Amino acid sequence: MPDPSGDAAVIESLVRSAGQGDAAAFAGLYEAFAPRLRRFLRYQVSDVDTAEDLLQQVFVKMIEALPRYRAHGVPFAAWVFRIARNLVIDTRRTAHPAAPIELAEDHPAQDEGPERTAERADDRARLMVALDGLPADQRDVLIWRFFGELSPMETASAMGRSTEAVRSLQHRAVLALRTSLAAQGPFSLGGPQ
Repeated sequence: MPDPSGDAAVIESLVRSAGQGDAAAFAGLYEAFAPRLRRFLRYQVSDVDTAEDLLQQVFVKMIEALPRYRAHGVPFAAWVFRIARNLVIDTRRTAHPAAPIELAEDHPAQDEGPERTAERADDRARLMVALDGLPADQRDVLIWRFFGELSPMETASAMGRSTEAVRSLQHRAVLALRTSLAAQGPFSLGGPQ
């Protein structure tokens, strides 16, 4: 099945079919949203296992609610990410504080040497510190947009703001993040220097 995540008409069709019990349509929704939700959840919680548990809970809640889902002007992606955000909030209320998760892949690339692996780990750690230093609304907009890969419209819906407000907030957040990272010194993530 081709990647439907960027095609609203395909998503709408999958939502309708999945809401009527079509397992293949639900599988298509899982395929479209699981990678984005996984990245979002891995940033939000303290460990990979908790993120995976939450990912499964998101899809269970989605299955339960799909027969009653109506768009009402809210993009489906925003609706799904609201489910994820609410589960994260519930988890944080009941969990003990933990260190933030590193966004590293579990295994480095096979052709990546130890020096490059160490540089990437350091860059990721510095990025996480810089993100955590942003005001909550700026950090949230970057998480929704880049970890969750939501569009400005989907992010606006998820955050309860206008699209223009999200774009402005994102612009300020990127500038603040850039300033914070520059203050930390050279940042090598994204390629050799």
